[in-house]
This record gives sequence, C-alpha cells and structure tokens, in this order.
Amino acid sequence: MKRIPARPDLGHLKKQAKELLASYRRGDPAAFSRFRDALPVAARTDDLAIAALGLRLHDAQSCLAREYGFVSWVDLQGFVLARIAQANDPARAVLLWLRAAYAGEISGGNNVAKPAVAARLLEESPGLLGDDPYLACAIGDADVVRRAIARDPEWVRRAGGPLLLPPLNAIAYSSLVQLPAFRERLRTCAKLLLDAGADPNQTIGSRWPPASLAAPSETDRLSALYGAAGQNRDAEITRLLLDAGADPNDGESLYHSVEEPACTRLLLKAGARVSGTNALYRVLDLDQLESLQLLLAHGGDPNEAAPGEPSSSWGRPLLWAIRRRRSAAHIEALLDAGADASARTPEGIDAHTLALRFGLTEVAQLLAQRTGGNAPLPLDEQFVAACARGDGPTARRLQQEHPTVLSTLSPAQLRLLPELAAQPGCGAAVQLMVELGWPIATTGGDWDGSALNQAVFRGDAALARFLLAHGAAWTERHGFGDNVRGTLSWASLNQPTDDGDWVGCAEALVAHGMPTAQPDPGGSDGVIVEGKLVWFSDEVSDYLLGASRLP
Repeated sequence: MKRIPARPDLGHLKKQAKELLASYRRGDPAAFSRFRDALPVAARTDDLAIAALGLRLHDAQSCLAREYGFVSWVDLQGFVLARIAQANDPARAVLLWLRAAYAGEISGGNNVAKPAVAARLLEESPGLLGDDPYLACAIGDADVVRRAIARDPEWVRRAGGPLLLPPLNAIAYSSLVQLPAFRERLRTCAKLLLDAGADPNQTIGSRWPPASLAAPSETDRLSALYGAAGQNRDAEITRLLLDAGADPNDGESLYHSVEEPACTRLLLKAGARVSGTNALYRVLDLDQLESLQLLLAHGGDPNEAAPGEPSSSWGRPLLWAIRRRRSAAHIEALLDAGADASARTPEGIDAHTLALRFGLTEVAQLLAQRTGGNAPLPLDEQFVAACARGDGPTARRLQQEHPTVLSTLSPAQLRLLPELAAQPGCGAAVQLMVELGWPIATTGGDWDGSALNQAVFRGDAALARFLLAHGAAWTERHGFGDNVRGTLSWASLNQPTDDGDWVGCAEALVAHGMPTAQPDPGGSDGVIVEGKLVWFSDEVSDYLLGASRLP
C-alpha cells in the first residue's frame, strides 16, 4: 500500500489519476497491470480485456485510491482534505476528525460520516485523541472507559467532550462501528456503560442545519437507539440498548432501520409501533421485502394513509408500491396482510389499472385474481398500458386505429413519461412513448422533473441522448428551481446510482447546446459556466473544460 505524504496535495493526486488514464489509453502495459491489481472490474483479466473495458477518469481515480488503501476516491479525497485542514489549523484537528467519525446530525453540519477516513487519520496520527474519555467512546477504547467509570460513576450520564455527547450516544453514533476493526470494541464499551447505569433513553438535540453544535435543536431529539439502529444499523448495540430499556418508539429508529432487517426485527420484538411512523412507505422506497414482511407481521396497516406529500397523493401503501414498481411478491405481501385490492388513487384510478399504467403486468394479473374480475380497459388505458410495458406493435396499432388517442390522455397519464424515466429498466417504454408523440417536457416524479432531468439524475446517458435527439432541452426545469445542468451537477457529485455515466450525459448535453465551462480564476474546484461558479464531479468538470477548447 502506498503511503500518503504528511502534507498531501489533492491537485497532485488528481494529476496522477489523469496520467494513469493517459497511459492506459496509450496501451501502456504498466497501466494495465495497475488496474488489474487494484480495480475489481479488471481483476484476473488480460490486457486485451482491460483495454476493452473503456476505463475512464473515475476508474483511474478509484485505482489510485485503492493503491493508497481506500475503497473509493471520495474517501481518499476526504482524507487528504482533512489532513490539509489539520496541518493548517492543528488546534481544530480533533474536531475535523470528529466530522469524519460522525454525521452532521451529531458533529454539526450537513456532512456524511466517513468511517474509513476517520480510521486512516487515526492510524496516521495515533495520539490524536489523547486520553479524553468522551473521545475514547468514539473509537471503543474500553480501558479508558473503565477508568472513567471507576473515577466518577456519574460520568456515564453526563454529556461532554468536543461534541457535548453523553458517552452512550457517543458510542451509538460513531460510524466506526461499521468497520470490523472497531466493531467489537464499540460494542464492548456500550455494554460497559449500560452495566454502569448509563441511561439508554438519554437524548441530544440534532445539530443538523439550521441547528448547530453550538445551538442544537430543542425539538428534534436524537436517541442512542436511533444512532445504533437507524444510522449505523448495528444489531448488537441495538439489542444491548433495547435489553436495557431503550424506548423503541422514539419516532426515528424504526423508520430508518428498515434497510437492515435484523435491526427492524429487534425493534418490533421490543414493541415498536408501525402505525404513524411512515415506515411502510419507506420500506417500499427501498425494495426491502423482508423488512416489509416484518412490518406487516407486527401490526403494520397495509391500508394506512401516510401524512403529507408525496405519499398521500397515492392514497395507500399498495398504490405506492405500484408507483415504485415493486415486485408481485411485495404486492402479495400487502394483499395477504389485508391491503384493499380495490384501492383507488385520489383521482379514482384503481390499483389494477395503475399497475398496467406502470407496466406491471404480473402485478395486474395478481390484483385481478384477488378482486375476481378483469374488466375491459378503455382505449386510453389500453394505449398507456401497451406503452408502459414497451409493447410497440400494440401501441402503434392502437394509435393507427385511433389517431387522436394521445390527445385524450389525462395529465396524470402524461406524467407517466417522467415517472418511468425515473425508474431503472424502463428505457424501452420511455423511448416508445416519445416516439409516439408524448409531450417530452412533461414533468413528474418525486421532484417534478422532466424525463431528461430524471435520466441525467440516474446517469442514464443512452436515454439522455435519445431524449435530446427527440427534442428535449437542457433548459428544462425541475421542482427544485433549476434546470438539467443543475441536475447534472448534483448527480455527478453525489452519484445516486452505482452505475451512472454522468460524463456521457454531459457529452450529450453539450452536443445539444448546453454551454461548456471555463476554469475558475479563483482557483476553486468549481468551473465558470455562463458567468456563474458551478461544481461538478472532477470527471465531468474535466470534460466540460476540455469541450470548451474544441474547435
């Protein structure tokens, strides 16, 4: 593993990644070897196969990060920025480390936790945390915790340290529990504190903006259980807290636990109430069948109307599951638990018709069986259903026989274009809709974006190219008040999908009129677009800067 200099230079690392990519594109065997040794997609393959992968800058950055011992470029970048900040302001070194170990709700900001960065910083500076017992809780130093308890038994209930945390909360929210090297240590310390009388229900105010570390929220209270079950999803610390009397109905833990069924199961066994938590809608967002079954088996109401938007506009969990294009197994679980198979949206669309609108033929058949009928669809719904399942011959035949069918579609039916564009695996349906004349700039989905906005958000470059070739424009707005360029900025930086190609999206957008970029004279990592400073991922910024130099 390569060692990082004491005063690392992020610009130099970016240059190394670009040089590696350039060597790869020249066919340098040494570059192929580096990718083979460090990049999982290239492991155990020959040079020809690696050349055929068409690797890009993000692959070179990932390779470089792994050579330095990080699983991602984001973690390497975070480590370097933290090291630079520590060097520039040693007095803030501990606080900067805490911002890596704890998410913004705890450390005061909008940052996500970066446990790998925190662990590496600690490895590089082993004396960084000193002997502060509150900091010892963050890393699971049982010896320091034992001494603190022996010295002052009341310490276990007293908030303190740089983040003003009770010791038990400091453990439950430490993201280092996600790392094998720290997991058992933190669990041991949690048990020590509980055995010594720590309050399993002690809470702190959230520090998420507009709150802060200096002025925590007085109303948004965070329990240790939420840290263990909802943030870090550690079943063992969750069990320890519940066994000690933690209240499973803290308003947060169940909702956030559904990504880890083991934590969900523990909370429900301890008496967590599903009603009123919105957990049923959340679990359908995540495609987590096991957690859905657990919620339903422990009193979850399959006909519960969720408060507020967007769920209430879809009426019931069954309809929400259809909108999220969940499997027949999800629908069957809801129906077996008593979901009303004849449920209708507020505009009167029944579940069977809604399933056909979203291209879910198997789900529609299941619903027809449960309701005992399958009434003939009106022409407009036949047309929509054929489009949604990507059945070109049927859709074209219907349009040929009824040339005005498209003009009869309701706004809700037309919004299926962006709704399906927001879903993976629906590209064929979206393309068919566009080819048959669907209004291409129609907005919809959770954030009221056009089909192009939805495609760029997911990094679906092929669909973005198709939409642009058929009249979509980068200036199309979405519900957050920006256009497709803003979507590209956010998505390329946050990468909401694992396989998104945001450079490909940028190429398509520039080819259809989106302005390129100029370097920021101020030297930031952002670029200047139409006189404004905008941030994209390194790879997208490099493309936009390069495109501006093309004739």
